[in-house]
Amino acid sequence: MPDAGPLIEQVRLHDGDVVRELVAAVIFLVAYLLTAPRLRKRLAIGSMVLLGLAPLPLLVSLLFPEERANSGYALFGVRFFVLASLFHSLLLVAAVSVWERIAGPIQKIFLDVFRWLTVGLSFVVILLEAGVDPGGIFAGSAIISAAIGFASKDTLGNLFAGLAIHAENPFKLGDWIQYDDNPSHIGEVVEINWRATKVITLDLAYVIIPNGQLAQASIRNFTQPDRWSRRSLYVVTPYSVSPQRVQQIILSALRGSFGVLDTPPPSVVTNNFTDRGVEHWVRLFTTEFDKRDKVDGMARDRIWFALARNGIEIPVATHAIRLTQLLSVEEPADDSVAQRLQALEQVELLEPLGRERLEALAAVATDRQHAGGEQIVRQGEPGSSLYIVQSGTAEVRYRGGDGEEKQLAIFKPGDFFGEMSLLTGAARSATVTMLEEGRLIEIEKAMVEHFLREEPELVQRFGAVLARRQDEQAAISLSSSQKAESHTDFLSKIIEFFTL
Repeated sequence: MPDAGPLIEQVRLHDGDVVRELVAAVIFLVAYLLTAPRLRKRLAIGSMVLLGLAPLPLLVSLLFPEERANSGYALFGVRFFVLASLFHSLLLVAAVSVWERIAGPIQKIFLDVFRWLTVGLSFVVILLEAGVDPGGIFAGSAIISAAIGFASKDTLGNLFAGLAIHAENPFKLGDWIQYDDNPSHIGEVVEINWRATKVITLDLAYVIIPNGQLAQASIRNFTQPDRWSRRSLYVVTPYSVSPQRVQQIILSALRGSFGVLDTPPPSVVTNNFTDRGVEHWVRLFTTEFDKRDKVDGMARDRIWFALARNGIEIPVATHAIRLTQLLSVEEPADDSVAQRLQALEQVELLEPLGRERLEALAAVATDRQHAGGEQIVRQGEPGSSLYIVQSGTAEVRYRGGDGEEKQLAIFKPGDFFGEMSLLTGAARSATVTMLEEGRLIEIEKAMVEHFLREEPELVQRFGAVLARRQDEQAAISLSSSQKAESHTDFLSKIIEFFTL
């Protein structure tokens, strides 16, 4: 049996140290719990666990009462756990309670490394006080250390890679990144720890990427340095249509589309000349990166409807397919005119024109198909046309001088709007947005101008209708804050607008 006398003598010398260290550990633990932010108090669990393990060496020594040296080893074990708890609490007070209040939160991986170092420091201190040379232990176990290092090289590589990632800060929690060359490997960063980075993809797949792999990859961050990112769409139109006209139509269609930012503004450039037609590159910006498929899809919907309204067909690869599509959606011209005539006959404003003029107007009026969520007219913008709802519903919203916006009405099939703009050239007094896909009839200034020149008394009739309609809508007038206009006022504006 080895002589336990020297060991026991060392234990007696350090009995008082154990008590002082235990008191200090408790004091700093309580100090941290009192000063730490609420969400960071859980870090004290490590200190509590170490204190809770402190009696364990004494309990183990009781299993071997015949060995006198066991009490000495047990006391050094107690001191190890007490010192580790003390150093751990000291670190938390300095790093979290003090430093984070001054300089901001510390990255989790750095804090975890420092917490483990406190445990290692406690072990070295105990070895020194026990008269053991730590260097001799580590030098004597070179083969074991080499074996452990070789076995844990990937883990250590991930650890140092994680430290490098945090030091360079190429991304942070909540950022959207592409972590390899595969375009589908894009996800939102939800956790960064000492071993790996965790992301959730658009498919809601939970992906764990080793930090060592990330450190060697080219990372694309779609959220930095600004929250917005650019999306690219490609549209092909016939060679017979001017590219500049197409660009203006597309830019107008993108206004107000879901997720599309006004700043930076969208842009369209001619990208290529293909066998199908002119290829246009549409660039738009969005902060809804997690909903980018919806942003792209709704933008494509807007573009399709806008091109269709302007009579521009998207070329297809096969003529047979194109002919089939045309036959499935195109209606006979006579039926279209008849439907427009039926709709025009329901519009009170157009009653003065009579049946013959309405038939002529139905032949030249334009059908406009709009997507749900698309704005037909915008408050404050100039206009000179009237719209009649054929199918679908539209919402009317008015923004007052205080900036508050309210809903005024819901237009259903048979309702019309824009009569003031058609007859007086007044700016749009409200914003009208389609709630669902629908079709409108648009009547422009030029379509009614020759009627007024042929029969000037129509001016009197239109003026009377406008005045009556204003009175009927007084309760929800789109310009309720303005002075009501008389029949004479409307006559003057109509005559001025059409230069009669």
